[in-house]
Amino acid sequence: MRMTQTSDLWWKNAVIYCLDIETFFDADGDGVGDIAGLTERIDYLAQLGVTCLWLMPFYPTPDRDDGYDVTDYYGVDPRLGTHGDVVELIRTAKDRGMRVIADLLINHTSNEHPWFQAARTSTDNPYRDYYVWRSDPPPDTSDQVVFPDKEDSIWELDERTGEWYLHHFYAHQPDLNIANPKVRDEIWKTIGFWLQLGLDGFRVDAVPYFLSDVGLDPDEQEVDDPHTYLRQMRAFLGRRHGDAILLGEVNLPHEEQLKYFGDNGGDQLHMMFDFIAMQKAYLSLAREDAGPLVEALTQRPAIPHDCQWATFLRNHDELTLDKLTDDERAEVFAAFGPEERMQVYGRGLKRRVPTMLDGDPRRIRMAYSLLFSLPGTPTLYYGEELGMGEDLAAEGRMAVRTPMQWSDGENGGFSTAPPDRLVGKVVDGGYGPQHVNAAAQMRDPDSLWNFMRTLVLTYRACPELGWGELTVLDQPRAHVLAHQLSWEGSTVVALHNFSAEPVTVPLRLDVPPDSALVDLLRDGTTDIGPDGEVDVPLEGYGHRWLRVRRDGERRLV
Repeated sequence: MRMTQTSDLWWKNAVIYCLDIETFFDADGDGVGDIAGLTERIDYLAQLGVTCLWLMPFYPTPDRDDGYDVTDYYGVDPRLGTHGDVVELIRTAKDRGMRVIADLLINHTSNEHPWFQAARTSTDNPYRDYYVWRSDPPPDTSDQVVFPDKEDSIWELDERTGEWYLHHFYAHQPDLNIANPKVRDEIWKTIGFWLQLGLDGFRVDAVPYFLSDVGLDPDEQEVDDPHTYLRQMRAFLGRRHGDAILLGEVNLPHEEQLKYFGDNGGDQLHMMFDFIAMQKAYLSLAREDAGPLVEALTQRPAIPHDCQWATFLRNHDELTLDKLTDDERAEVFAAFGPEERMQVYGRGLKRRVPTMLDGDPRRIRMAYSLLFSLPGTPTLYYGEELGMGEDLAAEGRMAVRTPMQWSDGENGGFSTAPPDRLVGKVVDGGYGPQHVNAAAQMRDPDSLWNFMRTLVLTYRACPELGWGELTVLDQPRAHVLAHQLSWEGSTVVALHNFSAEPVTVPLRLDVPPDSALVDLLRDGTTDIGPDGEVDVPLEGYGHRWLRVRRDGERRLV
């Protein structure tokens, strides 16, 4: 039963690793990372224990938004490689036991996409309805723009036809009209094409934005409910590739997120990022109080059996804090981004975890132990396993999209090109390659890389963490999160101390007599009293994972 479940629904306890091909490894020395370079480094990811590789956009692009402005959904940007390179990458990853997913960008295209170039030639062009237009001047929509320092409206006047087109993001990224069945057909073909080449699913970009456009045409009856479109997408995906997934970017309150999983056992997105738990985790870290994170976890709604939360501490975008109150956001800014240059749009941070935690190895390790112990599927952003920092001189989200640091050599071993030809600047200073690089850490048994590898492999050996039912354990220490995850008669207990002060945590567990707690991240066993009482000591910023071993149980740990 267990093996069947955990293999069929692989995303329930996967370890996802997100990377940008152009900043990962440059195989041909032109200063830009490429698909061949990533393929060379697949064994590195396999050794870390990654089970699912998430690729940021690799499609043809004018590169005005780091590849998120696409000109050909079926293509491969020639700077990065060819279709043959993609197939070889996927084959190599699967040979190492890794699935591969990629960004699916269906909210908008580049304004250089052939569809939009044709659409703007006349109001009756066949491609006109591939996008959303209006002939009357739009109202003030400055409060709806995603990038307030770049745009002041979600409508842009096209001088050629005298009408306005919709763009929730940059003006050079016109929104697609999902209400148009021809557009939906194009998206089905795009999905089918990449599945045929071997992808195992997609991270779906900006889901609420493209669904908000559905139904703009009152004469369009086929998709009158935006969520009908997601159901159709999942059904198509299932027909073409039975265990492929849709991992959605849906930064909404939990109640609204639930709608995107769908009814009937989950018939829309398979997975969604838990932005709320992420943001409350930073508030807990700032306050050294587990309370905000406990609130986020206990308020998570129950989700369908076949669905899952994706947990994370960092991703490729700004570290958004938009679901916190103004006062809460100010607390996190004060703790982790007190300078204006560290902040983005007044709502997020452009920093990585180690710099926010002042390089304190205790706090960094506690934070990642917390991530992997939370109920859900952990998602890592490239370089997190090393403790890479950011380039605050870079604009916005690009601060955390710096070249991967492979060695202490020139360009951090990323490329043999002259530094001025690199796709991005390598981080310098205390978090630069001289101090933070893969080659050194893989040889050091006490390094962050080896600690992260231990977390990855232990997580994979604990299906309770991906499948189990969460219970936040009652205990008197406000700065400690103690929780357990139980599944099919097995239980893992995790404790995390958000404070620098050592503490002993008294717990009462509902377990049979003669049970014990077996440490999973280090050697050690703690007996549980006959009434279920046990005291668990924690160091300052300490963390422990403990499996309940019942008397006579014949498991390894």
